[in-house]
Amino acid sequence: MLQVLSKEFSSFLNSLIAYVVIGVFLMGIGLLMWVFPETSVLDYGYADMDTLFSLGPYVFIFLIPAITMRSFAEEKKAGTMELLMTKPLSDWDVILGKFFASFCLVLVALIPTLLYYFSIYRLGNPAGNIDTAGIIGSYIGLCLLGGVFCSVGIFASSITPNQIVAFIVAAFLCFILFSGFESLATLNVWSANALLIKQLGILYHYESLSKGLIDSRDVLYFLSVIFLLLSGTKLILGSRQW
Repeated sequence: MLQVLSKEFSSFLNSLIAYVVIGVFLMGIGLLMWVFPETSVLDYGYADMDTLFSLGPYVFIFLIPAITMRSFAEEKKAGTMELLMTKPLSDWDVILGKFFASFCLVLVALIPTLLYYFSIYRLGNPAGNIDTAGIIGSYIGLCLLGGVFCSVGIFASSITPNQIVAFIVAAFLCFILFSGFESLATLNVWSANALLIKQLGILYHYESLSKGLIDSRDVLYFLSVIFLLLSGTKLILGSRQW
């Protein structure tokens, strides 16, 4: 698994994908946090990072599928999938290696945003007047969200040899998982089951973590979704033996 992880992560760094994704993410979030008056922290007047944690997931919906769309789709299109599977690697080694490579790239993209935290920390009146616990919880939620989106992208890439199709499918599934259940729960047809529908979506658990309270149920939810999607990928890869 570590060999696959190293190979995939190196291939990201040796191509424009990593730099474009990280650059677009940091530039987009930077403009939203510091420049655009509708969302700027300087104009808003409060020492918080709500702009990053509220808009970051929607940026991830498009950027993470762009990272993962080539994971298996490129292997299938280039005809190297069969060669990869003949190596002394289990399906899980390949899947986890590709998953952690894309997840590490997401973490690398998040690290520079810590500069935003230190900037807002110093800009607070008085300095340090910021909800650090809430920000830590939000970062944990954003990392777990990135893991879920990576698993979605890996799953989408395994079902088609076309990278564009993999991107579109992954972006659609990410959006549905993140806010689709929340919107579905607002319909006046569920009565007492509305809360249950809402809890099936990511947004409910993501907002819970953003409050600074790290509930094991929320963490378990994210890990369970990741496991289910990676298991789905394993099932698809295993179908070649049927």
